[in-house]
Amino acid sequence: MSRSIAGIIAAAGLGSRLGQMPCSKELYPLGFNADGTPKVVSDNLLLLMQKAGAEQVYFILRKGKWDIPGYFGDGTNYNMAFAYLMMNRPYGTPYSVDQAYTFVKDKTVVFGFPDIIVEPDNVFEKLLSKLDVTQADVVLGLFDVDNPAKWDVVETDETGAVKVILPKPEHTTLTKVWCIAVWSPAFTEFMHQYLQQIEPQFIRGELTEIPVGTVLQAAIDTGLQVQSVYFATGNCLDMGTPDDLKKAIRKYSL
Repeated sequence: MSRSIAGIIAAAGLGSRLGQMPCSKELYPLGFNADGTPKVVSDNLLLLMQKAGAEQVYFILRKGKWDIPGYFGDGTNYNMAFAYLMMNRPYGTPYSVDQAYTFVKDKTVVFGFPDIIVEPDNVFEKLLSKLDVTQADVVLGLFDVDNPAKWDVVETDETGAVKVILPKPEHTTLTKVWCIAVWSPAFTEFMHQYLQQIEPQFIRGELTEIPVGTVLQAAIDTGLQVQSVYFATGNCLDMGTPDDLKKAIRKYSL
């Protein structure tokens, strides 16, 4: 199936959970390429996007994170075109993602978090395949993690259709979480309109920040179809937390 695929990387976070760092957390050195040159954390996500056929990648940055475009440049080294957009509304990752709306509204989007290491290396290809087969609006990649309460946990039916998404619940018996996604222009448009509708609540101080999971649940409630692929033997490590950073260093750098 012929389509135009674009990646979105929300890299506007402060990285406060890791304390003071000498660089943006997305550029933390982790492991080496086959030729012996160093890799950085977000190389993992970029290579997954490249393998899935992404032609462009849009990084959303906050002021001061100029080391990211300085490091990655125009994307030539990845055979993709890179562009850098500035965070405008500080209300959470969905608003950062929406900065790319004008550029991706007619494309299939592949999305992940630049500080989360994901395996296997064909995850986006699996999600895109299910997007085609099911004609869903969104397909999430699901994984098992040690502490689901730190993530957006997901409940599905026997077909993989997503029924409920609970962002960082205090108590849950659910064990699967999502950390990557692909979606159609229909969800891009839904998110754009939804964020505009709720923005007055942030301006009035009624809300401070929302996660992507909240927008996904709103899409489900509205009738959009959200499917999933469960990677039972896959792996995801959140490099934005000290515990997973230590695990990743031991796994990939030693």
